[in-house]
Amino acid sequence: MQDRLRPLVVTTGPGPADVRRVAGLDVAYAEDSDRLAAAVVVLDPDTLQVLERSVVLGHARFPYVPGLFAFRELPSLVEALDGLSVPPDLLVCDGQGLAHPRRFGLACHLGVHTGIPSIGVGKTAFVGTYDTPPPHRGAASDLVLDGDVVGAVLRTQDNVKPVFVSVGHGLDLAAACRHVLALSPHFRLPETTRQADTACRAALAQATAAGLARDAVRSD
Repeated sequence: MQDRLRPLVVTTGPGPADVRRVAGLDVAYAEDSDRLAAAVVVLDPDTLQVLERSVVLGHARFPYVPGLFAFRELPSLVEALDGLSVPPDLLVCDGQGLAHPRRFGLACHLGVHTGIPSIGVGKTAFVGTYDTPPPHRGAASDLVLDGDVVGAVLRTQDNVKPVFVSVGHGLDLAAACRHVLALSPHFRLPETTRQADTACRAALAQATAAGLARDAVRSD
C-alpha cells in the first residue's frame, strides 16, 4: 500500500499560502496493554496559543512494526482530526515523512489521506546519513538516503540536539523547515508536538486512573 500511494505525495511548492490553524499530532501508548490515546492540538501559528484539542481513546489494532507506524496510528489520528470543528491548514506529525525506507512515513500517509499539507518531525533519524549541522539555531544539513535528500537535520535551538524534518505532503523541504523553526521559538521540539504529546499523555493517564478506580470498586 505504501508503494502504491507514494506517487501521490506532493513534495514541491511553498504549501498553503495562509496558515491560520496548525495542528500537532501524537499518540501515547499504555505500557501494559494495547490502549492508546491519539491527540490533535490546533495552535495559532503566530501566537502559539491553543485553539482546539481533540483526543481519542482506543486500542492499537496493528502490531508494532518499524516502518509501518501509520497502520497502527492512522485510524485513531484520523478520528481525532474528524473531531475538530474546523480542519487545520497544516499538520505537524511526531514521526517521519519521506525519511522512511519506502519514502512514505506517517506524515505522508496522513497528508495523502486527508489532503492537508503535512510535515514529519522526528526526534531521531530513522533512515539515512547526515553531517552534523553547525550548533546555531536555523543551521541544517541534508538527510540522505540512497543518494537522495529525504529530509533535513535542523537545529531549532542553539547548542541542542537537532530534529529530523521531512516532507509529508503538499510542500517542499525548505517550507517545512521554515514552519518547524517558527513553531520552535523556545524549545527543541515544535510547540505543536509538545502540546500534542502533553494532551495524549494526560488523556491516557486519566483513562488509566479511571480504569483502576473502577477495578477497585469491583474488587470491593
